[in-house]
Amino acid sequence: MHRRVFLSSLLGASAAVAGLGGCAKGDASADTRGAATRPLADKVPAGTSLKIASYQNVQQLQFRLAKLPRLPFTVSNWLNIGAGPDVINAFRAGSLDLADNAGIPPIQAHYQGYAAKIVAIDITRKPNYLFATKPGSDVHTADDFKGKRLAFSQGQAQGVVLLRALKRAGLRYDDVKLVPLTSNQFLTALQSGQVDVAPLAISQAPAYLKQYGAKGARTIDTDVVDLLNLLWAPQSVLNDPAKAAAIAAYIPQWARGQVWQYEHPDVWNEEFYVKTQNLTPEQAKSITAHANKPLFPPRWDEAVKWEQETADLLAAGGFVKRSDVSSLFDHRFEALAAEAVPEEYRK
Repeated sequence: MHRRVFLSSLLGASAAVAGLGGCAKGDASADTRGAATRPLADKVPAGTSLKIASYQNVQQLQFRLAKLPRLPFTVSNWLNIGAGPDVINAFRAGSLDLADNAGIPPIQAHYQGYAAKIVAIDITRKPNYLFATKPGSDVHTADDFKGKRLAFSQGQAQGVVLLRALKRAGLRYDDVKLVPLTSNQFLTALQSGQVDVAPLAISQAPAYLKQYGAKGARTIDTDVVDLLNLLWAPQSVLNDPAKAAAIAAYIPQWARGQVWQYEHPDVWNEEFYVKTQNLTPEQAKSITAHANKPLFPPRWDEAVKWEQETADLLAAGGFVKRSDVSSLFDHRFEALAAEAVPEEYRK
């Protein structure tokens, strides 16, 4: 499959319906001058609401357990949505205003001609992903990826982790067979043998090995880090002063919720992994042992550099066109997360 065909494979029918030109307010050519220069309001106007992504209800659970103050606006819908391609489709449809993703979905949206901006950054220092093999696989290291079928989602964090791992192993894209899938298809593809290897979140590994480890499935650790965990929003949303003010009010809560989760692993293990993910306490502990300490830098220089390196890596493989990613950051929000947390979570 030609690399540029991955785009249509990942977008699916909903993007086809929306169309690149079907959302004029979200088009990359939309007027961004007002949003780029207008100061954020000090107060959220009455009646303001946002539709926010909260995959597996993580944000609501963090806010409740941490007993954070009530948000000064209405969340009209918490959407259980996390995959980058799904988020972009929801942005296009107008059903989502703010999402939590890795660094690659904003690059993918920009490539598709959809205007959206990054409004908050959390730096990740330790790997969040590892590679899992199909049952009975002879793959033991990344060097064994040559000639194998690898699950690849160009619009998600797992995709860039795979590309960086290939680069580190000295493998070219033509040395492997990239199978275009979205991350929610990876487990099924591994189980059925459709792919030999797929990048999985560390939190997914215990359950997968419990079911297929005895059949020869294994995991391969990687030191490849997906540096960015971020909040981003459509340009059309940021052009609305009331919604922009609501996002500015949400960012501190988002940061504090992550700090609370990190500081209370035992409570989080029980309330999230055991009660909602059906993991054992031992499996939950193995996940939180790899947890990243949240880091909200007051300046985004490192994040911009990393995002540019990621975009260049994708462009080198022919997956996107070369572009300057600095325009993807709305610096009006730059210091808000850092100002909301203790100094130890800023550097």
